[in-house]
Amino acid sequence: MVEQLGRVFLAVPVPVEIKHALNAVLADMQIPGKLVPPENWHVTIRFLDVIDVVTYERFVSEMDPPAETSFRLALDGFGAFPNPRKATVFWAGVGQGSEQLAVLNEQAEEGAVSAGVLPEERPFHPHLTLSRVRPPADVQSIIDSELSLSWRCEQLVVYRSHVSRRGARYEPIDSIDLIG
Repeated sequence: MVEQLGRVFLAVPVPVEIKHALNAVLADMQIPGKLVPPENWHVTIRFLDVIDVVTYERFVSEMDPPAETSFRLALDGFGAFPNPRKATVFWAGVGQGSEQLAVLNEQAEEGAVSAGVLPEERPFHPHLTLSRVRPPADVQSIIDSELSLSWRCEQLVVYRSHVSRRGARYEPIDSIDLIG
């Protein structure tokens, strides 16, 4: 029997100083829904779902070396899925660095499929989830709020997701350094 790792995803971690700055911006906003705690903030590159150790090892080998070197990443505005008038997810969007994230997503997608994970059907849209909104709400009034935070993305992290009644907890299980 192959050991299961659980729900796994590859993401860009958010530095502590950016978490503090983003938290300060959000403090003045009336955000509906269940807010994602800052310790869970990340920019997902590829969600792998429930996988086993063998699949995981194959995937990680495909990501090493990464397709990109380190780069600047900027959160530069807010948005919502599926749209601001009926938001179920409120997020901070990525401006600068989105091209590099797309390259990493392509590499992760190829690695995931090669390792035996089903292909992702949704298009890649780099963002940082801030709130899950149930029932859907109109967030049009807060979408235009100012946001300009950036950092040097030097690492990707593989997380394992633990879900309980208290919410999700993300455990880092591996990291991939972006050199340069």
